[in-house]
Amino acid sequence: MDRAGEKGSIPVRPSPEEPAPASDFIRDIVRADLDAGRYERTVTRFPPEPNGHLHIGHAMAICLNHGIAQEFGGVFHLRFDDTNPVTEEAQFVEGIQDIIRWLGCDWGDELFFASDYFEQLYEWALHLIDEGLAFVCDLSPDEIRAHAGSLTEPGRPSPYRDRTPAENRALFERMRAGEFENGTRVLRARIDMTSPVLTMRDPILYRIHKAPHHRTGDAWCIYPMYDFAHCLSDAIEGITHSLCSLEFVDHRPLYDWIVDRVPTPSTPHQYEFSRLNLSHTVTSKRKLRRLVEEGFVSDWDDPRMPTLVAQRRRGVRPESIRKFVMSTGVTKRDKVVELARYEHQIREDLNELAPRVMGVIDPLRVVIENYPEGEEESFPLPVNPRDESAGMREVPFSREIYIERDDFLEDPPKKFFRLGPGREVRLRGAYLVTCSDVVKNEAGEVVELRCRYDPETRGGDAPDGRKVKGTIHWVSAKHALAAEVRLYDTLFRESSPDDVAEGEDFTAALNPDSLELRPGCFVESTLAQATAGDVFQFERLGYFCVDRDSRPDALVFNRTVTLRDSWAKVAVKA
Repeated sequence: MDRAGEKGSIPVRPSPEEPAPASDFIRDIVRADLDAGRYERTVTRFPPEPNGHLHIGHAMAICLNHGIAQEFGGVFHLRFDDTNPVTEEAQFVEGIQDIIRWLGCDWGDELFFASDYFEQLYEWALHLIDEGLAFVCDLSPDEIRAHAGSLTEPGRPSPYRDRTPAENRALFERMRAGEFENGTRVLRARIDMTSPVLTMRDPILYRIHKAPHHRTGDAWCIYPMYDFAHCLSDAIEGITHSLCSLEFVDHRPLYDWIVDRVPTPSTPHQYEFSRLNLSHTVTSKRKLRRLVEEGFVSDWDDPRMPTLVAQRRRGVRPESIRKFVMSTGVTKRDKVVELARYEHQIREDLNELAPRVMGVIDPLRVVIENYPEGEEESFPLPVNPRDESAGMREVPFSREIYIERDDFLEDPPKKFFRLGPGREVRLRGAYLVTCSDVVKNEAGEVVELRCRYDPETRGGDAPDGRKVKGTIHWVSAKHALAAEVRLYDTLFRESSPDDVAEGEDFTAALNPDSLELRPGCFVESTLAQATAGDVFQFERLGYFCVDRDSRPDALVFNRTVTLRDSWAKVAVKA
């Protein structure tokens, strides 16, 4: 039975907070199918393999499948294509569900696993054997590759291709019983070794894996290949539009061949759309796994990674990701989107929502000599000047403060409007101060500034009307909270990390300066109650997120994005 017509499936309701996207060729297909009465309603799915965490490219597929279900009153499934026990783990199943919910895409009760269908898939494999459409092959993996041919040369048939259906059934049943070792036998489709489509040259349908499965344990020692399990799982669930990225276009003939030759309850159709690739990173799960396992990054959620768990830890809002991936368009041409365009979207969202605070990343102590010792006061500053309803925050002030070291030059050029000897600047929201002396250590390094303030300029303006061009941020030394700040740059030096010199690995393009740790920072005391995941704009510095490594006595911040595009143009190359 076609699951699209089953009772109990929960239609996805349109979200009122985001407008429907402009039409594209996938939506045109869905609309035409519904208008023609081919389906009562649309059923889409996102089918991740639980062998790693999802990345920004997956967000495109998730949002597209879920969005179509929303727009057309259909049903959205989450199905794990868990057919390889060697690489899959339960932690990834849990992590993937968590991050998809965070992204704002809900599958309701429609959660499925390909492993739920193992018995049915096995029976359909026997059906192909009995029809003479599949055979057990004894060639080794290397021999199968050698027989496969190339784009210019046809493949050679396996010497085991003409085994009888009875022989093949008996061998396949013995494979299931565990009589053979890994790599000694596989089940292959019997299609056409001369096909111009390489995936149609007698592809492998089943292989032996004597490894425990995260859901079925040791119940099975043979497992279906992705191409076999994927299309038949779609058919079992009544998927109407099987949407996948362009790298699967050559797999569509095999998808259709299998579905057409097995007595499935429905006939799904595959449609391909452009893959989303970001510059200065990689979105191959195999390569991301290598970065983690070989220690190039700390884990899957290292904020330099393009994984969604990493983006969440970095402080990116799910709304930013949804807006970004859909703004790149649904096309039939692969595209590379500059990372700066993604960061621009993040910045646009956070500018409207992030509370403002002051933090000093490279602190320089300032003593205001004429400010009374032991005295302190506070200044009201807006939580977010773009949102009056956010109210005000009280920022404490005292005789000793920290400013950013870059905001002082001992011999400033003419157009340097910050602090220098004899120069006056505005302390953000507080007073006008003038540098009167510079204190250095034995190495000649500036370690402290002596300044004088004008008590008549409370709030930062001079009552006599004198103009001061420079405004700098600060924190009270007495009240400041200690912090560590992690500054992130692009993970790779090159825009296209895969385009390395011949013989080099993609890791050769890694950026050795992608992470800069800044201990010894200070932030204003209003952040005392900040918790992991909170995002703030450090005035004049950028947007920063409280990291999970924070402790009550030492906050840790990840830089989410800078305040403006700093290294790349906002562009798309298709």
